[in-house]
Amino acid sequence: MKKILFRKLLRDYLTFFFIALVSTSIVIWVFQAVNFLDIMIEDGRDYLVYLNFSLLNFPKILSKIFPFALFFSLFYVTIKSELNNELIILWNFGVHKIKVVKFILKISVILLILQIILTAFVVPKSQDIARSFLRSSTVNFFDNFIKQQKFNDTIKGVTIYADKKDKYGNLTNLYLKKEININEFQITYAKKGEFKQIGNSPILVLFEGATINSKNNEITNISFSKSDFSLANIETNTTTYKKTQEISSLKLFLCIKNFYTLNKKEFELNSKSIENCTYRNIQNITKEFYKRFIIPFYIPLLSLIPLLLITTSKENSNYSKIRIIAFLIGLFVIIFSETTIRFISQVSIYDLSIMTIPIVLLILLYFFLASKFNLKIKNL
Repeated sequence: MKKILFRKLLRDYLTFFFIALVSTSIVIWVFQAVNFLDIMIEDGRDYLVYLNFSLLNFPKILSKIFPFALFFSLFYVTIKSELNNELIILWNFGVHKIKVVKFILKISVILLILQIILTAFVVPKSQDIARSFLRSSTVNFFDNFIKQQKFNDTIKGVTIYADKKDKYGNLTNLYLKKEININEFQITYAKKGEFKQIGNSPILVLFEGATINSKNNEITNISFSKSDFSLANIETNTTTYKKTQEISSLKLFLCIKNFYTLNKKEFELNSKSIENCTYRNIQNITKEFYKRFIIPFYIPLLSLIPLLLITTSKENSNYSKIRIIAFLIGLFVIIFSETTIRFISQVSIYDLSIMTIPIVLLILLYFFLASKFNLKIKNL
């Protein structure tokens, strides 16, 4: 009978947690996907790039919502079970409250492992694949990113301005500046312009204008009635290099290991194969490692905080205060866990003390609950 009651309690917790996690993540993903439309519209990317990039950001949203959804689910279900007298059934069947604490703690360890897998392996890989779509894709919808009366610098090294743009994509009073190198640039202005596709090469056809070339402070001016401005083999200003958050966890570990075991010269020599593994970026590397492997250890702590509610009965006059206190404690722990990343530095002893905080707080909370249930340490 006790096993049935525990399975019922677990089913209630996990069902509400799963629904809260997925539904909240989907809502946030939808809002974020709207923002990602800029990738397609303003940067001229095609629909497939936009779709893949948006979907591959969903695991990141899940990992962010995970601790919030877990705490609020446990908190809500615990209150609901207490108010509906469902927990009394457990106590009447001789289930000690500390057994419920141990049961939730075991489940939280499994959820901790799932969160580490998500943050340390799934999210970095999905982010890297998402960025690879931007690296390998090209600008396809050129007329999309041109907005009238606005300087458009989506194309790397090229600035385009159009005074007007009609519904057919025809441009009026154009200004184009192309940076060739440090001592050379080209400025073109034209009364009209339109995009055309010749074979696989996109071209901006300009009418009635002039081109000014500047090279080593020497200026030439060429007028034209029609001129083709090629847009083949162009690059965009969108960030396409691999960021620290996209590096695999193994490489992060190797980078940190090299930093603490090798001298500066050996470190620079052995870390060339690891993206962003430099002396200047080692603090960001450490913070990313902390975010993936240490912050998830707050999950067992967040799982036990709602159990403060079972330290007293709902008939107790202080029950409402305990609910508010437990909720605020959980909210504080969630915020604190995310802000501790700012305190990570290159000082290993200092970092180590920050990394032990969730374990210390978990032990303190566990023994506090045990003391409330009048248990001796030897019986835990």
